Amino acid sequence: MTQYIDIGVNLTGSSFKKDLPEVIERAQQSGVEKLIVTGTDSYHSEQAITLSEQYQSVCYATVGLHPHHASDLSQDLVSEMREMLWHRNVVAVGECGLDFNRNFSTRQEQIRAFEAQLEIAIELQKPVFLHQRDAHDDFISIIKSCRSDLGQLVAHCFTGSIEEVNDFVTLDMYIGVTGWICDERRGMSLQQAVKHIPMDRIMIESDAPYLLPRDLQEKPVAKNRNEPCYLPHIASAVARHMGIEEKQLITAAYNNSCEFFNLG
Repeated sequence: MTQYIDIGVNLTGSSFKKDLPEVIERAQQSGVEKLIVTGTDSYHSEQAITLSEQYQSVCYATVGLHPHHASDLSQDLVSEMREMLWHRNVVAVGECGLDFNRNFSTRQEQIRAFEAQLEIAIELQKPVFLHQRDAHDDFISIIKSCRSDLGQLVAHCFTGSIEEVNDFVTLDMYIGVTGWICDERRGMSLQQAVKHIPMDRIMIESDAPYLLPRDLQEKPVAKNRNEPCYLPHIASAVARHMGIEEKQLITAAYNNSCEFFNLG
């Protein structure tokens, strides 16, 4: 069976409380053999680690503070995150970055939290799982200021332009693509941009339960809920818009993900 790795799935959310074992089983049956469970704050990072222990060699965790929660940053939280990042199943720092679209935390709070997490990543030499929305210039500026000290970086849930792809490639970053590419209304820019992502920098993700592919033919198991089992559908769309064979895309994304997260 074709193998996939979902590099970003929010399995700790309330959407999956009632049927999580079935969700993971459906993912496995679809060839999605490994799931990187996103940590967005202290609680959800801990929950991601718990899932990684319950589903050894299937689920792995990230530990981070999403920009929406940047106002929660404290020295105690930094110490707590640093400790969690030593866990054997934690494969990256994040989700962290900047979100100037909704500004649930102030821009200054977001910058402070982002820089603090990059410092942790440098200290522990962990890969970084990045979030950016409507903050590209500041985001790039911060990364540039310490890029030589950082390890591997991935721009999670990329939805941007060709110019943004070029900026990320210049900084030797990986790029994660979701079912946003399946949206005929909002995905037009991304459909063009993926043509410019190098094969050794592409990864794929569901970002479930969000971003259910709009062109999915089958009825979702739960109304409007995305699942990692739909990753093959996303991969097919990415390959089509990149203008390459589907098998070529799937193999590249799988190998890139294994290398980035150091998965055996």
